[in-house]
Amino acid sequence: MRSRGDRLEAALAEHELDRMLVTDLTNVRYLTGFTGTNGAVVCGPGLRVFLTDFRYTERAVAEVSEWETVTVTGDWLAGIAERLEGKVGFEDDHMSVRALTKLEEKLPDGVEAVAAGGAVEALRRVKDAQELAAIAEAAKLADAALKATLEEGFVGRTERAVAAAFEAHVRAGGGTLSFDTIVASGPNGAQPHAEPGDRVIPKGELVTFDNGAKLDGYCSDGTRTYATGDPGEEGVRVYETVLAAHQAAMEAIRPGVKGEDVDKAARDVIDAAGHKDHFGHGLGHGVGLDIHEGPRLSLRSDDVLATNEVVTVEPGIYLAGDLGVRIEDLVVITDDGLRNLSSLPKDLTYVD
Repeated sequence: MRSRGDRLEAALAEHELDRMLVTDLTNVRYLTGFTGTNGAVVCGPGLRVFLTDFRYTERAVAEVSEWETVTVTGDWLAGIAERLEGKVGFEDDHMSVRALTKLEEKLPDGVEAVAAGGAVEALRRVKDAQELAAIAEAAKLADAALKATLEEGFVGRTERAVAAAFEAHVRAGGGTLSFDTIVASGPNGAQPHAEPGDRVIPKGELVTFDNGAKLDGYCSDGTRTYATGDPGEEGVRVYETVLAAHQAAMEAIRPGVKGEDVDKAARDVIDAAGHKDHFGHGLGHGVGLDIHEGPRLSLRSDDVLATNEVVTVEPGIYLAGDLGVRIEDLVVITDDGLRNLSSLPKDLTYVD
């Protein structure tokens, strides 16, 4: 496989750009491996330059290869500008208007800055073997941490305490959280992005547990909804509907399919069950160095799925003031379908 720098260079040719300036730190890390807090990349035909300041010179020696490392000792933007020529793409979705204005004041004559946001993110959608392995390990860690948390029980504990227990297990396994854990019991489950609070979890409720771990910079994302006893007929029906929607979406995933069509496969099941107004978010999203990246699975997504992209599949039903159910797997798109990185059972599981 071509290096990431070579892939970016090829993308520049397609957009008729002479240089690409990358300033978003996640994109800089993707291209170079650099994990510090100040860095930029200039890429062009035969040109691979990574720029940082004195604080990170030694880190760059350890982390950055295949890129010429330059330590800028004076004006940061001037140090970047002097390495730009021709038509230069910049990340307009990350660079502020103020920063762009200051950069343009320092550009050599004849250099033109052109909006080219999303160029690196487009490359990041398709993961290489190293990235897939890292995401798989993060998912494995999160599942192990959730399993350990389940063994400690839910009933009689606050949502906050359960979330803290999960985080402790993740950290004990050498990871960090890829996002703030959601533990939402009973009526709180009707909030898709509920924050764990001091509500004590009783028997006889559904509890949504949305969680993720991060290892080596790569994220995982997964959700299970558990029952702390009989959740009632409505709770069971809603759970079974979400599970059927989830399975329909999983069966629809393969290369060449649009994100909107996968979303529709799940949404049709939920709509048919009378819950059209109770599933208000998209079906899923890409996962990698960021917890939310391309491609998108939603009614408004024209993204076309490709082999080695990693996406979530997370339909849900949310009944205000009553309950919520979400079931989410993290999957790798393969040549003939998908590989599931989520290992925990999806049948309704009861937790004490």
